[in-house]
Amino acid sequence: MTVELVAKDVASLVNNHIPEAVVSCTETDLLVKLDHLGPVAKFLKQEPSLDFSFLIGITAVDYVEYFELIYHLRSMKLNQSMVLKARAFGRDEPVVPSLVELWPGADLQEREIWDLMGIKFDAHPNLKRILLWEGFSGHPLRKDYLG
Repeated sequence: MTVELVAKDVASLVNNHIPEAVVSCTETDLLVKLDHLGPVAKFLKQEPSLDFSFLIGITAVDYVEYFELIYHLRSMKLNQSMVLKARAFGRDEPVVPSLVELWPGADLQEREIWDLMGIKFDAHPNLKRILLWEGFSGHPLRKDYLG
């Protein structure tokens, strides 16, 4: 059975390596500043005591005031998991860093989030619609989508 790490312990490790990156944490998840998402994700993957080399999935939630990105991570080697979160503010053109270079499995998931939520992934190698056709107007999973 996979062990969920205590986010408070992971937050301490992260803040020792990347000061002030962590906004908050609960028992199971870690919320980081958006501008620190890339370095934190890289640390979580490369730190031997964490070894989060597998990205299970990414999703996004529209809370109107902000979009929250949720990354489910797993270490197959250490049999542990955790949830990493970041928030993108602004509804016009929310932009977050792409993590495809770090986890190639993020490719299609970031494209799906772009297609349905309109969150742009900066430096994504092929950010285009994946479910809807080119020319489709809007992003239908947004709360302000009028269709």
